[in-house]
Amino acid sequence: MLKEAHNEAEERMKGALEALEEDLAGIRTGRASPALVEKLSVEYYGMPTPLMQLATISVPESRMLMIRPFDGATLRNIERAIMASDLGLTPNNDGKVIRLNLPTLTEERRRDLVKLVHNRLEEARVAVRNVRRDGIKDLREFEHEKLISEDELEEGEENLQKLTDKYIELVNDVGVRKEKEIMEV
Repeated sequence: MLKEAHNEAEERMKGALEALEEDLAGIRTGRASPALVEKLSVEYYGMPTPLMQLATISVPESRMLMIRPFDGATLRNIERAIMASDLGLTPNNDGKVIRLNLPTLTEERRRDLVKLVHNRLEEARVAVRNVRRDGIKDLREFEHEKLISEDELEEGEENLQKLTDKYIELVNDVGVRKEKEIMEV
């Protein structure tokens, strides 16, 4: 019973960490990365669709992304989605592909991006703590239903706290790496 609750909590915390890493991949650093735009939602026949399902995204140069749609009719929609996003990039459309030139980041923009990273890190920490709270609630229900003893409840809560501390530390490590990447000139 304790092992199952512990494993479920660990899976959910791992999911929160993976979601954070995926989210941070979309935050621009000094170099081009397809992760910057691949999750961008594009209107495709009335349905919002991730860009990576509509086009190939390549990095021909260190500061350029090239988006080649599978269907030429989606070119305008992709362009509109990029313009409407908070990326701050202007697409260059030549009729077949869209090129995105990434300008160098100013010091002020780097600081703004670091603030954004800190906000996302705090959201991930809250998600990890929510998993701990749910796990403890489950353990207390088990104890209330006499499925586990009071000592087992205490042991389970300690294990959940250790797990939470481990994942909070992992979230912080991801944040330090991303901040260093953003501030790198």
